[in-house]
Amino acid sequence: MGKKKKRGGLEPELKEAATGENHESQNELSLANGDSSSYDNKKKKKSKRDQLNDDAPIEVPTVSVAVPGSIIDNTQSLELATRLAGQIARAVTIFRIDEVVVFDNKSSSDNYSRSSAANRSNRSDENESGAAFLVRLLEYLETPQYLRKALFSMHSSLRFVGMLPPLDAPHHLRKHEWAPFREGVTLKENAPNSVGTLVDVGLNKNVVVDQVLDPGVRVTVAMGTSRNLDADSPHQVVPPSKPKESGMYWGYKVRYAPNISSVFKNCSYKGGYDHLIGTSEHGDIVNSSDLTLPTFRHLLIAFGGLAGLEESIEEDDGLKQKNAREVFHSYFNTCPHQGSRTIRTEEAIFISLQYFQEPISRALRRVEYKSKPEDECGAG
Repeated sequence: MGKKKKRGGLEPELKEAATGENHESQNELSLANGDSSSYDNKKKKKSKRDQLNDDAPIEVPTVSVAVPGSIIDNTQSLELATRLAGQIARAVTIFRIDEVVVFDNKSSSDNYSRSSAANRSNRSDENESGAAFLVRLLEYLETPQYLRKALFSMHSSLRFVGMLPPLDAPHHLRKHEWAPFREGVTLKENAPNSVGTLVDVGLNKNVVVDQVLDPGVRVTVAMGTSRNLDADSPHQVVPPSKPKESGMYWGYKVRYAPNISSVFKNCSYKGGYDHLIGTSEHGDIVNSSDLTLPTFRHLLIAFGGLAGLEESIEEDDGLKQKNAREVFHSYFNTCPHQGSRTIRTEEAIFISLQYFQEPISRALRRVEYKSKPEDECGAG
């Protein structure tokens, strides 16, 4: 599923360490003889290399969840379906999930193919599939309120979204709030006295960015520290991952998968998911405090529908393995002593994300420790 890291042999490491010791002794000898030019040149090269590393983008570990669209098909009304989507959006926001993958339970999905991302906002089909409905609602709720009118057309599926509690995520900023970044939408109007694009970022005045972009595009804008919107210098458009590099939670992205095998194969992250977790009442029972997850770049936690992940795997022709334990690296029962005979998927998401919160935090701390320079880690 995910690419395994190749382990290097011990001999090159020992050779490198020995070479490093020789260099250090040579540097000390040069300094003792009054010849510091070689040492200074190496020091300059090292500082340049450190500067380049500081400017390079930081790869932030991500956590994704996979949810079946069939849970929407089992609701009795549009209002209940809307409430269910709102519960999922709240759960993934509370637990700082980076990506939600909505998958169908069958080998192929003709229902959703007719409602692709390109024409989804223009459809008025009240009989759209549960997956299409859930994708639309999750995308809508993740979008800051001041951008929704510009980015979403009126649709019957959005009829009851007004009754849902807001996500109140860090990027859902009010007009009076200032932050280093804001989400915005590009406008048709030309930027005054400047080559660039006007962007509505939810403030009393639009800002100018340093790129020429088509109208109606959602962008992340670096606002800086100055609150003077009349300044001549344009703002910069940055990747949506940029705020996350400084530790801010910046919402989730939504992806559709026609089946569970596409959840893994069509991963939007480079290199794919390197650890897959399945949740089921048939999974292993481990106390959360005793659970140790491996360090990861991109973690995926999958949830099943009424019949569980087992049914999704069985019905997927794209999977050779039909045993869930062969599909996932780990398979857990996160609520082993349940009083009810059934746990609904939206309930399982809350329960499981709470269960995995501390194990994920411990794994991320190990990643941070490894990424620190040796002197900060206390190495000699």
